[in-house]
Amino acid sequence: MKFDELDKQVRVYETASDYCVLPNMYMVARIDGRSFTRLTKEVHQFEAPFDVKFRDLKVATTEHLMNCGFNVVYGYTESDEISLLFSIKENLFNRKTRKYNSILAGEASAKFSLLLKDIGVFDSRISQLPTQKLVIDYFRWRNEDAFRNALNAHCYWMLRKNGETVAKATKSIEGKSVASKNELLYQNNINFNELPNWQKRGIGLYWEFYEKEGVNQKTKEKTITYRRRLKIDYDLPMKDDYSRFIERILEKDQ
Repeated sequence: MKFDELDKQVRVYETASDYCVLPNMYMVARIDGRSFTRLTKEVHQFEAPFDVKFRDLKVATTEHLMNCGFNVVYGYTESDEISLLFSIKENLFNRKTRKYNSILAGEASAKFSLLLKDIGVFDSRISQLPTQKLVIDYFRWRNEDAFRNALNAHCYWMLRKNGETVAKATKSIEGKSVASKNELLYQNNINFNELPNWQKRGIGLYWEFYEKEGVNQKTKEKTITYRRRLKIDYDLPMKDDYSRFIERILEKDQ
């Protein structure tokens, strides 16, 4: 059988499950670390509950994903995950989810592993969101997940460092209200409100334009050009203010 005949016969099995996101649907990718609890707490023993080196690895990986060929207008990272909001105009690979998921997981895994000098693996999934409100709700969900995770993590590791067992520390915070957890920390000289905002809200990355001064080589006159760069925001707003923040990013992408 000739190559062209083989190609036609077999390739259909490779692409039979291809799905393309419809035009004017927002795409958000969530790239999640695989077995990162073991990797970060047992193998590399990063500081608990939060480690600046691990934070910087995640930020650098997010930067890489926003510069590897996709049109990403917003990146967000908290815990062991990264969320990417694509431009509504994104059309790479004809919006095939298979291509986005495989490439993003591969790029994230490769970049993070190079930085860590060990194997760190990510998976990826695409959310297809038909309205701006759902995009805002998605990022509100992850932002509030960051707050919940931070409060639980600080309570748990405070108890562990005070000598509690895994089981007892887990039981001590199970079912407690937010106010009770805050009080538990306060009684142990930790004011949750004064902890770094990046721990409680996650970290955002988005594009900003800035002026760059130059000189016209012919006339020797000063010139101003506008360049684009990524801003890393360690002090994101919360709740309704965060919703408005995401709304502004969406408006700029129109």
